[in-house]
Amino acid sequence: MIRLLIPALLIAAPAAAQQRSFQNTALLDTAVAQFTGAAIGSDGGAVAAIDRRLKLAPCAMPQFEWRSPAHDTVVIRCMAPVWRIYVPVIAEPKASAPILAAAAPVAPALKPAIVVKRGDPVMVEAGSAGFSITRDGVAMGDAAAGARLMVKVDPKKPPIQAVAVEAGRVTLPGWAE
Repeated sequence: MIRLLIPALLIAAPAAAQQRSFQNTALLDTAVAQFTGAAIGSDGGAVAAIDRRLKLAPCAMPQFEWRSPAHDTVVIRCMAPVWRIYVPVIAEPKASAPILAAAAPVAPALKPAIVVKRGDPVMVEAGSAGFSITRDGVAMGDAAAGARLMVKVDPKKPPIQAVAVEAGRVTLPGWAE
């Protein structure tokens, strides 16, 4: 009896799987092209077609909207059943930016001066009007004034984050002078 039941189940399983329907991604591609006003692969259109391997539950009324004012991604969502996918869009070239024939040479950016170097002993400070607290520590990295770095204050505990103020002096983030 079992020998007859197993082949019958194997034959019925693919038939049941074929009856299950999924959202047609080609229709979603067409709707995205209509929403953006551009074809797939062109400026303003979807970067690529929606992956055909997606097995989305069928949606009677998918909704389309831009993810942000930058119009860089279309969000397709279904309320019942609930699902959502994101379709990236090729950015359109800016027409207002003039194209320069010869670009002016750009001066290299100046690196800020390093005030705390790795291994330097530092005083970690925090406080406000009426109180202050200090603790000795060792810098675990280089930092310019205003930059963050890690400081080891206790060999048994993980390092803390601090902001470099000047040589040998750092403060905790959020504690202004």
